Amino acid sequence: MIRWLVVLNLLYLAGIGLLFVASLLAGDALFDALGVRQGPHRPQMVLGMRTMMVVGMLAAGVADRVLRQLLAIVDTVRAGDPFVGDNARRLEIIAWWVLAGEVLRLAIGAIAWAASSPAQSLDVDIGFSLAPWLAVLLLFVLARVFAEGTRMRSDLEGTV
Repeated sequence: MIRWLVVLNLLYLAGIGLLFVASLLAGDALFDALGVRQGPHRPQMVLGMRTMMVVGMLAAGVADRVLRQLLAIVDTVRAGDPFVGDNARRLEIIAWWVLAGEVLRLAIGAIAWAASSPAQSLDVDIGFSLAPWLAVLLLFVLARVFAEGTRMRSDLEGTV
């Protein structure tokens, strides 16, 4: 399943990349199709939408890093030994990437706010949610638990 998610994420990245290129090559037609009205606010909206595309591509990179770390953890489970030091590091890396993803999500909201005008708003429905921040905290704690468990197991093996 995770391998399929990696592929879907790469397709997402390609789609946003194509949309960005289309916005540069056929910008007027694309933004007309996306509903950006003509007027003095249009350049601000176009810049905001292009910036959001770039942030979306960065977010796909973040998701790729998380998925690949998770895949490495699953591989150790399949091998029969998930409680290894590498998995503790992987969980910490995932926590940092999830944190980065949440910052990018908030950046999208800020970009949408900055690109909006009284004539037309860029509505992306970015609301604050405590869940991602709690997930980051949980991942850091879980990484520490894995590291401590690995250390304790190593100590135990050394005394037997």
